[in-house]
Amino acid sequence: MADNKKEQERAELHRVIWNIANDLRGSVDGWDFKQYVLGMLFYRYISENLTAYLNESMEAYGETGFDYTQMSDADAEAARTSMVNDKGFFILPSELFANVCRNAANNDNLNETLEQAFRHIEQSAIGSESEDNFKGLFDDIDVNSAKLGTTVAKRNEKLVKLLHGVQSMNLGSDYQNNTIDAFGDAYEFLMGMYASNAGKSGGEYYTPQEVSELLARIATVGKTTVNKVYDPACGSGSLLLKFAKILGTDNVRNGFFGQEINITTYNLCRINMFLHDVGYDKFDIALGDTLTEPQHWDDEPFEAIVSNPPYSIKWAGEGNTLLINDPRYAPAGVLAPKSKADLAFIMHALSWLATDGTAAIVCFPGVMYRGGKEGKIRKYLIDNNYVDCVIQLPDNLFFGTTIATCIMVLKKSKKDNTVLFIDASAECVKVTNSNKLTEANTAKILAAFTERQDVAHFARVVRSSEIEEQDYNLSVSTYVEQEDTREQIDITKLNEEIAAIVARQQVLRAEIDKIVAEIEG
Repeated sequence: MADNKKEQERAELHRVIWNIANDLRGSVDGWDFKQYVLGMLFYRYISENLTAYLNESMEAYGETGFDYTQMSDADAEAARTSMVNDKGFFILPSELFANVCRNAANNDNLNETLEQAFRHIEQSAIGSESEDNFKGLFDDIDVNSAKLGTTVAKRNEKLVKLLHGVQSMNLGSDYQNNTIDAFGDAYEFLMGMYASNAGKSGGEYYTPQEVSELLARIATVGKTTVNKVYDPACGSGSLLLKFAKILGTDNVRNGFFGQEINITTYNLCRINMFLHDVGYDKFDIALGDTLTEPQHWDDEPFEAIVSNPPYSIKWAGEGNTLLINDPRYAPAGVLAPKSKADLAFIMHALSWLATDGTAAIVCFPGVMYRGGKEGKIRKYLIDNNYVDCVIQLPDNLFFGTTIATCIMVLKKSKKDNTVLFIDASAECVKVTNSNKLTEANTAKILAAFTERQDVAHFARVVRSSEIEEQDYNLSVSTYVEQEDTREQIDITKLNEEIAAIVARQQVLRAEIDKIVAEIEG
């Protein structure tokens, strides 16, 4: 029954999101649409989060029936400092989502009201520990954009529909007791809907949930807690947040860390943290180029690192003479090619990894076998015993690419000089035009990863010396023999069938000759 209720709630939530999409279709398209909906969803979330917190606090002090939404702005000011300390932000009652939404249809200045509310929320965190987590969060929700309409009246008409659509989502004031993670699920549905329809650009923001779960489970095998988790190319944060679901937020003791180069996606990741009920003091998401301007230099190494960095992008490489002496890259003695940054992300992750940690990084398959500088970096990784496992994934798993990607697992404290190779290229089911990992597929991969035993045509433990003999090629197909599924041919039987055919042919020829002779006679 619980599962049925969960699916009903989720289906209703998705239906409402589709309705909002239809309301805005033709004016706001693609990524802009997602940004408006997610931004307004975030606005509703923090409004209800603050309201619920204050109402419960006042109830505890005997104020039965207290409702923060009904309080005057002047009286509410007394709670500003304590709320910023506790929650990281503050919202005046008049600027709460519920109150703005209630008056939206009759507010000729709705765009200005929203713009002011967003600005005030961000400003409330200035000078506090949460300032960096709120700064610029609403920058991508342009309530005065011509995309919403050519006049203020037309723009406000769209904004009213947007507010009412988000209000109609079945999240409720008791959303924390819902059977689904309602705000988080709405976010994931929006991201998946966008990525599946946006091709390559959408895939840059989103890693399919089942792949995120596989990476997180690989990084936490044998652990119930980790000090903190990190993603050097965190995108919308879905990989990081898998740890909250698998281990529980409190079991990621020191929080969630990441860096993102795209400012829109950076804002999105921070919003995603809040929507999944991760407090401002439990995450640190930085903006910038991880490869050349890494943040978190001074942080304690990370016990769990997961990432799906962009494949074979250009980077500064040897064009920046300082990078060869960068302590992240210097040990390999060579930089990743300027045209292919894949192994630069690998070297960065290795440098940030704790001695007892695990990193699981999705890789473009070419990095496993290409020569030149990449071959030298692989030699460094193998000779120093940092590569723990390479997993070949099925093709067509990711939005925007049909390529069969790989996972490279790194560890600094291995028990022996071997690498486990897993051929999971067939571990999937077809869903519409894409492939998908099922729970059974994930379980089989994890079992092989944990047990570390040879399994015919699926997994093989290979000594480093053999990898050296193969010129440091890390392609799974080099070490795991594919099963021959072709039908076996019985040569003796085949020869008998051929002999019978030849004999029959001779009989037919004789009969034809006889017929021809009779005709001619």
